[in-house]
Amino acid sequence: MAAHWHAGRFILPLQRPLVMGIVNVTPDSFSDGGQHADELRALRHAQVLIEEGADILDIGGESSRPGSPRLTHAQEWARIGPVLEEVVRWNVPVSVDTYQPETMRRALDLGVDIINDIHALQRPGALEAVAGMTAGICLMHMQGDPESMQQSPHYTEVFVDVRDFLLTRARVVESAGIAQKSIVLDPGFGFGKTLEHNLALAKRLPELAQSGYALLVGVSRKSMVGALTGREVAARLPGSLAAALACVAAGAQIVRVHDVGPTVDAIKVWHAMAR
Repeated sequence: MAAHWHAGRFILPLQRPLVMGIVNVTPDSFSDGGQHADELRALRHAQVLIEEGADILDIGGESSRPGSPRLTHAQEWARIGPVLEEVVRWNVPVSVDTYQPETMRRALDLGVDIINDIHALQRPGALEAVAGMTAGICLMHMQGDPESMQQSPHYTEVFVDVRDFLLTRARVVESAGIAQKSIVLDPGFGFGKTLEHNLALAKRLPELAQSGYALLVGVSRKSMVGALTGREVAARLPGSLAAALACVAAGAQIVRVHDVGPTVDAIKVWHAMAR
């Protein structure tokens, strides 16, 4: 397992699980659409996440919920640019959740530390936008795209397919001058996957955690939690905490979450008792 994540201005130790707090500057995200959709509310929310113990802030301007519409770079930047300009001054690791190369370039020019790309730098120009940089790179697996990914996902063998895709993308990214110590893998729970796919992936997370790359997971409030508990989005905190701890126990070193305070507490207790 990776010992550190080299991410822009920061070298993040991974001896304990890190919590990445989600700041959705969007009107339509599945879990909190519209709650932080302007600069002032987004910054207030980001500050609360830091106070609750977030190790990393992940700023996104486009929803990736199934069926969500795509934005132009100009639309995306209008949402997140002012927020990024402020939070990079806070001396905390800042991630931008984007697949658009121009957004990546502008964010890195501002001093953003991490590029979190649901398309794993496959879009034309994305790899070139980060080539040779010191930013942390998060590569996620997704079958299809957000507009259609949940219509009929299928795999030959879901874990093998996801693992092979991620390791192939990691090697491509390394060939562009990005160090292995800067790359994090995300199996993409819920992105082009049924509940059965997600559970099969979860069972084999320890194998992915031994790949030599740090492992990030995002299960917070997702439909898989709803399917297992019968709860609507607003009532999925207990299930999300259980899912996060199960992933951490399986080797995940970073968890991307909406509910930072409860997750930080749960991980503190789990980490102390598990050791």
